Amino acid sequence: MGKVIAVAGKGGVGKTTIVALTIRYLREHGMSPILAVDCDPNTNLNMLLDMKVNKTIGSIRENGKTARPSGMSLHDFLDYQINMALVEGDKIDLISMGRPEGKGCYCAANNALRECLSRLSVSYPWVVIDNEAGLEHISRQTNRDVDVLIIISDPSVRGFTTAIRIKELVGELENKVGQCFLIINRYNGELPDEWRGELKRVGLELAGILPVEPLVENYDLQGRPIIELLNTSLFYQKLEGILARIITV
Repeated sequence: MGKVIAVAGKGGVGKTTIVALTIRYLREHGMSPILAVDCDPNTNLNMLLDMKVNKTIGSIRENGKTARPSGMSLHDFLDYQINMALVEGDKIDLISMGRPEGKGCYCAANNALRECLSRLSVSYPWVVIDNEAGLEHISRQTNRDVDVLIIISDPSVRGFTTAIRIKELVGELENKVGQCFLIINRYNGELPDEWRGELKRVGLELAGILPVEPLVENYDLQGRPIIELLNTSLFYQKLEGILARIITV
């Protein structure tokens, strides 16, 4: 099984942007093929990677209740459908969780995703997971074994508090996480002493701070795939330096 990188944090802190650019970094540095996993029910990682999603894990599990051919086991049906849902790109393949159709919780989709990851991961040297916002996927242990967990926060108390809570929750649930790092996104200042004290208390290492950059905002406003961000971008150059330190082959 390859190495697994998971990215977590409060909603709106820029997780998916950093996931997409992390995938780009791996591809540019010869660490491919890569399996990208979008765990957010509101699927949008594909847009930042310039890939098209036709099926999601959630819809597959729901359809398995009614669309499975007679005589075909649920396991075989899901395995076939998951292969159909896998989007293949340039050294990047993508699988998306999506949301189940109709009413109900995400439990069935989460179970399907767990089964899918176990089967697919063995074929890829690198797996990058974009967790849904907040603590849900951590608390449900949807992705249990992670080599590198990158927690993203913006320069807000709510974002930072969520980051600290994620680190604490990982320890409480005894998730198998090799290394855990914090990245502060969209900030041009220095970290307050109080925040540094909290990081020391929970044992969370600050990997770096990413600046506010209009170019990144313009890509988002124009709906352009962030994976195509210019190499001259200071934001990407800073992220590239961070990833070079925390990701080892």
